[in-house]
Amino acid sequence: MSSAPFPVVEVRSVANAQNEWVALLLGTPGAGLDDPALQGLFGTPDLLAAIAPLDCIVLLDDVSVLTPPVLNVLPANRVLLAVRADALATDGTARRLAELQMTGYRVLIDGVLPEGVAAPIALRTVARDAGCELPRAGSLPTLFGPHLAYNVDDMAAYRACENAGFAWFSGDYALGGSVAEGDDGTSRRRMLTMLALLARDADSRELEAQLKADPALSYHLLKLVNSAAFSVGTQITSFGQAISRLGRRQLQRWLQLLLYARQHPDSPPNLMLPVAALRGAALEDLCKRDGGDRDEQDLAFMAGVFSLLDRLFQMPMAEIVQDLSLPEHVEAALLRREGQLGQRLRLAEAGRPDPGTLEEAGVDGPDWWQSQLHAYHWAIQVARNV
Repeated sequence: MSSAPFPVVEVRSVANAQNEWVALLLGTPGAGLDDPALQGLFGTPDLLAAIAPLDCIVLLDDVSVLTPPVLNVLPANRVLLAVRADALATDGTARRLAELQMTGYRVLIDGVLPEGVAAPIALRTVARDAGCELPRAGSLPTLFGPHLAYNVDDMAAYRACENAGFAWFSGDYALGGSVAEGDDGTSRRRMLTMLALLARDADSRELEAQLKADPALSYHLLKLVNSAAFSVGTQITSFGQAISRLGRRQLQRWLQLLLYARQHPDSPPNLMLPVAALRGAALEDLCKRDGGDRDEQDLAFMAGVFSLLDRLFQMPMAEIVQDLSLPEHVEAALLRREGQLGQRLRLAEAGRPDPGTLEEAGVDGPDWWQSQLHAYHWAIQVARNV
């Protein structure tokens, strides 16, 4: 493995109230990014190009890290600065943040202001840890938003943050699966049946019959193959055309992801969809970097995507995989996080893997980061097309 130094930074997605990703949150609360980390992350165009059109929110302990070389690599139109509120107790910090905001940076005050310290009137946008005391309901001025709540780890916390006036949210609330009212799970059971048909190389007529039995799945598949991601200048109007256009390998991949798609055209997106895409793409990319063949890459992708099925279906993973005839190492990864694939799945689940976890998974820092850039880029495109 390479010994090149690289900042291993926590990365979390940020979504709005419409369940759309709007930004990535970089840094660990209470341990903000420093000068070398910022220059390492933003010193090349890779990060911002990969996640476009999303912005980056960087967590900072104070303004001392915002040196001229750092500001030179932080474009004001793409980077938001979330500075710990405690830093405003230091002379000159409030003035410096106000100046940065005047030059075009969006500044968030992260946390509660120290007693006796007031922020400049222009600095009214806030970030808060949802595990701490939140502002009272309706107290945050929408004019100065969007305000960010992070560590929002369940739907109760999400509702409390929304009532307080936050409009951007980051946390595991996005992984809280639920069965919609009136949904008996028929559609998803059909999709699992479809995956089983694909796994045994079933005839295309069987696949087409299964697709025709599920209006929601049919809608999403036809929308997908006619989207910008697959545009070939001709309208795809039949399931046979869709199967032919995608190919069996791609069809299997998209059906895995469509398990997480919204069940009705007018319902909000499911935030588990881009997370599943992110995990699948990251594991596939790491496998490819190791020299894994196409089949091995497909299995790594599958493990990442399927890792959320227990949350989606609200049932034990063992019951889900028992009828899918998965290879033993994929089952071990999904059920017990065992083997190299299981270790890498732990990496994909972690916002910030520590060096020990990277070593156990056989991954170095630069490869982990490149896999993250690839995966976020792909997951963002998936979320915009499904």
